[in-house]
Amino acid sequence: MNESPGWASPGSAPSDGDKPGVPRPAEPTDQSDAASKWSKEQPPAAQWTAPSGQNAPSGPPQQQSAPNWGGRPQGGGWGGPPPAAKPGVIPLRPLGVGEILDGAVSTLRAHWRTVLGITVTVAVISQICDILVQRYLMPAPAELDPNATAAEALNQSVDAMRSSLVNSAPTFAITLIGTLFTTALLTMVISRSVLGRPVTLADAWREARPQLPQLLGLTLLLPLMAAAIMTVGILPGVLLGGGAGIALSLFTGTAAFVVVLWLMIRFSLASPALMLERQSVMKALSRSAKLVSGAWWRIFGITLLTIVLTFIVSMIIAVPFGLIAYAADDGLGGLLSGRTPEFGWPFLIITGIGAVIAASITYPISAGVSVLLYIDQRIRREALDLELARAAGIPGYGPEQSPDTASGS
Repeated sequence: MNESPGWASPGSAPSDGDKPGVPRPAEPTDQSDAASKWSKEQPPAAQWTAPSGQNAPSGPPQQQSAPNWGGRPQGGGWGGPPPAAKPGVIPLRPLGVGEILDGAVSTLRAHWRTVLGITVTVAVISQICDILVQRYLMPAPAELDPNATAAEALNQSVDAMRSSLVNSAPTFAITLIGTLFTTALLTMVISRSVLGRPVTLADAWREARPQLPQLLGLTLLLPLMAAAIMTVGILPGVLLGGGAGIALSLFTGTAAFVVVLWLMIRFSLASPALMLERQSVMKALSRSAKLVSGAWWRIFGITLLTIVLTFIVSMIIAVPFGLIAYAADDGLGGLLSGRTPEFGWPFLIITGIGAVIAASITYPISAGVSVLLYIDQRIRREALDLELARAAGIPGYGPEQSPDTASGS
């Protein structure tokens, strides 16, 4: 069973000062004939009995607990919505876009030591490996001959593109490994923050470690699936060649891209499902497809918004560091001259620092949105708020459960 739940149910947050209570009949306005309308033997104010059989706590009626119907505490007043419990960074009810983004940021703020410990460590190691690869393994970028004919220039461009793809493979592998560890650890941190429970780096690692092989398989499978679909889509036009081949490649390539986009959103919740439910790779993909079904456009919109926001944050950080790196290494004059700069250690180190800072901020937001989207879908479809509330020990939701029980499939 899973020790890190991540789910919840319908309801709405109580307004300020709204306290549920047990309704009582209004006292007669005319005190002179009160005896003719009401029995002299009225029950004491503090001893109304809830339908569950338990006496309500003592105190004025507006401070008494509402009865529990079907496992959920009922709201105060006449037919009002039940208040949403909020033991951690999100209320236990269906979430809006703002609440999902706020929950991701709140997790970073509430557990900043653990979150930054994870992201900074992974980002620093990844950047060091990336700098060493770029400095010692990557060949110099190909120079294009300005006097070449149109056919020669086209061949040079194709060779340069192929070389860039090959050279980017080590960087992609490093990024993949870094994303693997941050996703695994941050998923555990966020699932605990939903319950309002503290979590240390050691706790996150202990819970995430058994699922790392499966997460690695999932992390490799999705890009390979996308690459295979794009290859199948573009290959016929490439083999045909000529103008007709280019037109065919554009058409089939666009269709393949649409299929890839649809599949990536459909499987976007596979990672948190795999980590939090202790699923295998294929079951996690099936679980994600089930949760996304009927909500594809909503999840696509939230995912796209998150990508745009994290990209903007990354650019805000990367552009100043990039300009400083150019000035420290080759001078801004070299940037404006149009010639290919020869990057040295100052450029690589300064841009690496900027990349670490950007990753430390954007990684938790991206991971947080992914996990909270998964939680939100389980809130809407499976009413897992009850088990989360019980696991958090909130009164009125039944006996407290261990995280193992709350995080069932």
